[in-house]
Amino acid sequence: MRSYEMKDVAKTHISEAGPSDFDGADIERHGDPEIVDDGDAPAPGIAIAELETSKRGRFAYFKTKQFYIVLILGQVLSLCLTATNTFSSLLANNGNSIPAFQTWFNYVLLNLIYTSYTIYRYGFKGYCRFLWTHGWKYVILSFCDVEGNYFTVLAYRYTTILSAELINFWAIVIVVIVSFLFLKVRYHPAQVVGIFICIGGLGILIGSDHITGTNQYSVSSGDQLKGDLFALLGATFYGASNVAEEFLASERPLYEVVGQLGFWGMIINGVQAGIFDRGSFQSATWNGPIAGYIVGYTLALTIFYSLAPVVFRMGSAAFFNISLLTSNFWGAIIGIQVFGLTVYFLYPIAFVCIVGGLIIYFVGKQVFGESLKPWLGRNQEKGISGIGTAKRRAEHPDVLV
Repeated sequence: MRSYEMKDVAKTHISEAGPSDFDGADIERHGDPEIVDDGDAPAPGIAIAELETSKRGRFAYFKTKQFYIVLILGQVLSLCLTATNTFSSLLANNGNSIPAFQTWFNYVLLNLIYTSYTIYRYGFKGYCRFLWTHGWKYVILSFCDVEGNYFTVLAYRYTTILSAELINFWAIVIVVIVSFLFLKVRYHPAQVVGIFICIGGLGILIGSDHITGTNQYSVSSGDQLKGDLFALLGATFYGASNVAEEFLASERPLYEVVGQLGFWGMIINGVQAGIFDRGSFQSATWNGPIAGYIVGYTLALTIFYSLAPVVFRMGSAAFFNISLLTSNFWGAIIGIQVFGLTVYFLYPIAFVCIVGGLIIYFVGKQVFGESLKPWLGRNQEKGISGIGTAKRRAEHPDVLV
């Protein structure tokens, strides 16, 4: 990634600059990490039009570096998710089932890193004004994120993993419907085909587990129904939070979005952990390995939360969700070494199927891929010029992200 010098604020476009409605003394005092000297840069609208007309065709996006970057980032997130699932399994195998409590450390770390930096950027008074003006949006985002985590983990206590994985498809449905209705996103046929191919790949994974008897255990019919409802509720919250985060990340600085997610998530999750995990916490086993598992879980989840907004900017909430479908495959690979599992021959086939669906998803997309957000205007004038955005790439065509 290129490094940019911080020059005279009066002569630059502000990118990742934070709230535009602040009385900027506190903000301008510290400049901005992504301020670029744009004296000779073309207007974003002109640059977007020129880039779109210069490289057209069904496979135009495949010829850009951004396609491979977002594809790799999606798999990095999938690996992070696999790591968190692995550490959760290790904790559970050692008699520690404290889902809300173990996730709380992630929100604390995000808050320490990103909220501290947000306060530095805006100044304390500016940050307080920001909370008064925009805080409610992040309360909603954090609530959906915390409850998505909580109800999904809770579902695994009552239903089979096979059933919960099938219901998790609902998150993709929620993302597509909410994006279509509220964000004016329109999916072309190749994207729909790509999504179904990815879902088909996960279906092969689930079928493989069913054939080999993996992830099966007996549950009562009453608990099965309860678990399925929890899984459905968790998937609904997940889908809503993904779309909300994509919307906010396209208009606000990344450090603000992630920092607020950590700040409010820490409070909401902390209250929830105090109410529902108190008994499990008191009966949990505490030793060196357990502490190591919690640290590993927290670091993997923090990386996940830090990179997710970049994928939302370069791709979309839909692409984000179908990218994570490969986590089952990565989980099986890790399971061979950690838990002594064996991999059925259908697993590699499923992985190739999902990756193929991810590629087909971008057929017909032009050079900006999904980074052009319809709710930001034709020339992205309502959006922010930051890492991963079309506006930034239009102003500086040689940047990677």
